[in-house]
Amino acid sequence: MPLARSGIAPRLIALGTAALSDAMRKSGAMDHDMQCLSANPKMAGPAYTVRVHTADILMIAKALSECPRRHTLVIDGQGQLNTALWGELTTLAAFRKGLAGVVIDGAVRDIRKIRRSRLPVFARAVVPNGGGAEYLGEIGADVPCAGQVVRPGDWLVGDEDGVVVIPAEKLQQTLHTARQIAAAERAIERAIRKGADLGRILRSREIIEQKQSEVFIPQLRATIQEPRE
Repeated sequence: MPLARSGIAPRLIALGTAALSDAMRKSGAMDHDMQCLSANPKMAGPAYTVRVHTADILMIAKALSECPRRHTLVIDGQGQLNTALWGELTTLAAFRKGLAGVVIDGAVRDIRKIRRSRLPVFARAVVPNGGGAEYLGEIGADVPCAGQVVRPGDWLVGDEDGVVVIPAEKLQQTLHTARQIAAAERAIERAIRKGADLGRILRSREIIEQKQSEVFIPQLRATIQEPRE
């Protein structure tokens, strides 16, 4: 289904990264320092990946030119935080092209201009030092990025909390589960506003009592005799 007609991106953005991570059993989140540095943190789009040589920007312009509209450009900068791989001009070019956003496992510069941009720009650091342009990299490969592996076509969702990676084959199930989580949280919120106790809603006391009675040391579980029929 064409992205323009699918409506998937707005639904993912509306659900938010927290619910989506919960829907994947509290997984998929990039490292905590992967944060939005631009004026718009709301991002959702399939990944288009590029791996660059350490502190080298040679492949980035090519990847930016080839990245389809409404996709998220994912740059594997190998976590190098002392050399910028992205700046004012690449941000402008990506925005004009209509990318969903950019996620950089590395640093950016020209932050004054990036902060004003409506393009979602997620990165791990800001530094003035720029990269060289000497070495070949790889476009379209599976890449590590801030603690997650991103494959071309996986969906990346970003907001004020950070970035979550949803494997392409789990997209529909994640959407379904996240909608259920969001509906449950809305019901809990309404109950709290009416004066309900959160611990009672979540059955915290019951669960704590159950946990206290459990044998949590694996070796001791082996000594428990099964009841005879």
